Amino acid sequence: MQAIADLLADNPLVLLCLLLAVGSAIGAITYKRFALGPAAVLFLALALSAWDDRLKVPVVMGQLGLVLFAYAVGVSAGPSFFSALRTGGRAIAVVVGVLIAGAAVTLGVGSLLGLQGGVLSGVFAGALTNTPALAASIEQLKNQDPVVGYSVTYLGGVLGMLLAAGIAARTKPTPADAERSAPPPALERASVRVDVEDLPTLAQLSEQYENHVKFSRLMIGDEPGHPGHLDLPMADYAPQRGDILTVVGDGPTVRRVIDDLGHRSTVRLVADRSSLDYRRVAVSNRRIAGRHLGDLDLPGQYGVTATRVRRGDVDLLATDDLVLALGDRVRLVGPTERIADAGRFLGDSERGATDINPVGLFLGLGLGLLVGLIHVPLPGTAGVSLGIAGGPLLVGLIVGRLQRTGPILWSLPHSVSATLSQLGMLVFLAYAGSNAGAALADALASDLGPRLLVTGLVVTATAAAGLLLLHRLMHASGPTLAGVVAGTQTQPAVLAYANDVTGADPRVNLGYALVYPVAMIVKVILAPIIGGWL
Repeated sequence: MQAIADLLADNPLVLLCLLLAVGSAIGAITYKRFALGPAAVLFLALALSAWDDRLKVPVVMGQLGLVLFAYAVGVSAGPSFFSALRTGGRAIAVVVGVLIAGAAVTLGVGSLLGLQGGVLSGVFAGALTNTPALAASIEQLKNQDPVVGYSVTYLGGVLGMLLAAGIAARTKPTPADAERSAPPPALERASVRVDVEDLPTLAQLSEQYENHVKFSRLMIGDEPGHPGHLDLPMADYAPQRGDILTVVGDGPTVRRVIDDLGHRSTVRLVADRSSLDYRRVAVSNRRIAGRHLGDLDLPGQYGVTATRVRRGDVDLLATDDLVLALGDRVRLVGPTERIADAGRFLGDSERGATDINPVGLFLGLGLGLLVGLIHVPLPGTAGVSLGIAGGPLLVGLIVGRLQRTGPILWSLPHSVSATLSQLGMLVFLAYAGSNAGAALADALASDLGPRLLVTGLVVTATAAAGLLLLHRLMHASGPTLAGVVAGTQTQPAVLAYANDVTGADPRVNLGYALVYPVAMIVKVILAPIIGGWL
């Protein structure tokens, strides 16, 4: 065993790969629907470094992992984050209140158990698993006491919030909250036979339904004067009695269209591919990514229409205001040869659709790191900075919303964003665990350990209970609440677990990104104050 430890200590890359492989395998083991997931990498790293304190992943590797994770989460959540801010103020206020309550509990319980000074800063940072708060405490207090409290309470902070996230994901909202926070209805396709007269144009009809439907095929009616033939519906065409239209949109809106225009037809226009065909085309042309679909004028330029866009595992209606991203798969309907022309325009390259876009990626990472270095002085403290996690996340949110700035494309393909965030998270967890195991073992072996552990568990439980009990004030659905729990804890492992138990529901990342920056700032401010209070 000593030879193995020597080998791993001399080869940190081998150690990292071992931690990621074995930890991920352990995390995949399921017991009664519970699995540690990526958090198993953290616990394995803690165990190995407690066994031999030489088994540490280098700091720069952990920093790179954290930066990649935070930036990728920001870019993926950016498009929806700022729109969510209009309705997310209540959730942010709840999170701030919960963290202030956590600080008060740290001081109160710590005082009762005879704890004081910098070690309480570490308890607060560890119970809420926030490394920047630990760093701010060390910088302000000028000692290493916070490290002891942090190392003892970190594990309980992860486990406690993993449990809270699992409970949150299964929380049932009130009917009003469920309707407010429900994901968009799945897209449906149906044929409708027109039974009414004097209808407006298809463009006007789409506006009547708030552009929640697309008309992809038209069969001119077979009544007198209308010989039946299949055609691509143009925006300026006014449907006539006897026409059959293919309608694509969310289920409730499609049913409204059928009721308003006539009745559901059994004629499946999609089955007739003699004159009109359909195909999914990957967006790999960088000049198109980040632009609105309507600006491309596919019907006018190529005689085809886009009906839906596949992004990750979700189908989006191909509305004119939809912003295309690299890796999107656009479903085109039109004449076969024209679809081929439009496909070449969009790119239609699987390789190009998975490009990491190195210019935008690394420029965004660099900007994020610079923002993280900005030091804001505060009265009574050494000041705060967002650090290597908060800076990239904030910049990722902004550029993810912008999508493109002139020739610079910021957006990432969905598959690339998911891969970078998962890889970065795993590397950071391996680093964090491997650098805390020895301190954890030493503290637990002393009489100080149990007192620190109890205080940390109470702080973690306070934060978790506060979020779960106040979820009605946040008007949050289960997946959103699970993301808020992970964001309040600023913990990648909790986020990964929340994504796993909800089947990667996009509302999890949205909830996480909504509260993460605020939670980060509040913790960095409160942790040093706690250490100087007693």
